[in-house]
Amino acid sequence: MRIVRFTADGRPRYGILQDQSIQLINTSLFRGIKPLGESLKLTEVRLLAPCQPSKIVAIGINYHSHATEFKHDLPESPLMFIKPSTAVIGPEENIVYPPLSRHVDYEGELGIVIRKQAHQVKVEHAMEYVLGYTCFNDVTARDLQKKDGQWTRAKGFDTFAAIGPWIETELDASSLNLETRLNGKIKQKGSTADLIFSVAQLVSSVSQVMTLLPGDVIASGTPSGVGPMQPGDIVEIEIQGIGILRNHVVAPSGITGRQG
Repeated sequence: MRIVRFTADGRPRYGILQDQSIQLINTSLFRGIKPLGESLKLTEVRLLAPCQPSKIVAIGINYHSHATEFKHDLPESPLMFIKPSTAVIGPEENIVYPPLSRHVDYEGELGIVIRKQAHQVKVEHAMEYVLGYTCFNDVTARDLQKKDGQWTRAKGFDTFAAIGPWIETELDASSLNLETRLNGKIKQKGSTADLIFSVAQLVSSVSQVMTLLPGDVIASGTPSGVGPMQPGDIVEIEIQGIGILRNHVVAPSGITGRQG
């Protein structure tokens, strides 16, 4: 089942996507899905980020290939950091290149959407708390990350958490192909089979530290091949069984031209 969040009449609504038709459902999505007996065509709506997380818990260095790329030792436990809810954008929305940075990277990732409140969950029960999966772009100001020595500023700019295009609920995430394209050229190509910590391990580990709420997202890490974007670029994250998240990179208001 593919759950979409969209606007067609000026207010956000939820639906189930089947082919090119959206079956409307209740807005209290995490209390159980109830069809409303109304449908719209996909061409009649504008897709939004498929959920409204209170927080995004992102995981650093969680692919063997990415650890090798950056010459990192394998972590003993998931390396967690927070991206704020104000960073969230949806499909086809603009990633704004901040004036403070001269090097902004894409990072294609599998996003894990939480179904119900999770607190100190055991690994063997962790999948009960997962609603489904989405595509995620963990946009990063790489120069600021290196300068600061910690990641809050580099990862937390407005528009730096692109999510979409929908939530896929019926998926085995253990071995999914992931591809990132910049202006149509493949830049990242990996598989979730290369994850250091599995989906269940991530949900359990994060819940030992902080309570996860319905709609929260865990960004599960990125494979090798991260690299820079510039205003005017189009970045696409495609994950097998989910779809394509496409966003446009733009200069900040009042600034034109490429930032490099």
